[in-house]
Amino acid sequence: MEKDLKEIISAYNGKKSDLIPILQDIQSNYGYLSEEMMNEVSHFIGVSASEVFGVATFYSQFRFKPQGRKHILVCKGTACHVSGANQIIEGIERHLGIEEGDVTFDMEYSLESVGCLGCCALAPCAMINKDIKSNLTLKDIKRLFSKEKKDN
Repeated sequence: MEKDLKEIISAYNGKKSDLIPILQDIQSNYGYLSEEMMNEVSHFIGVSASEVFGVATFYSQFRFKPQGRKHILVCKGTACHVSGANQIIEGIERHLGIEEGDVTFDMEYSLESVGCLGCCALAPCAMINKDIKSNLTLKDIKRLFSKEKKDN
């Protein structure tokens, strides 16, 4: 259940040192940080909105767009890269009609690339939520997403 933003923020003392933990709690609850959320944080801890945004953009853990119910991470590590990860990403983008970093209109899927999933022997691979998909080919993409729809 989503907590109210003010409820999350009010659990802190309003000190500048609370900034990162507050942002982490907000993202944990909402899945991302919106401009409005960061403005609320800036007012609460008494720093400029640009300082909050600067901290949030410095750390790769923070997201600024909501994720889909099924978040796709495509590995771009060395083994996956040489095995065709870029073509897999392009194929998923075409199939879902979104670009990397975006979410589908129905909020079902979001797409992101990562440096490594730690599955080098399964290259190229992707993860949909916590489910690893291995040895992917372009032919697998359509089948993969039609299977996903049947499973849910």
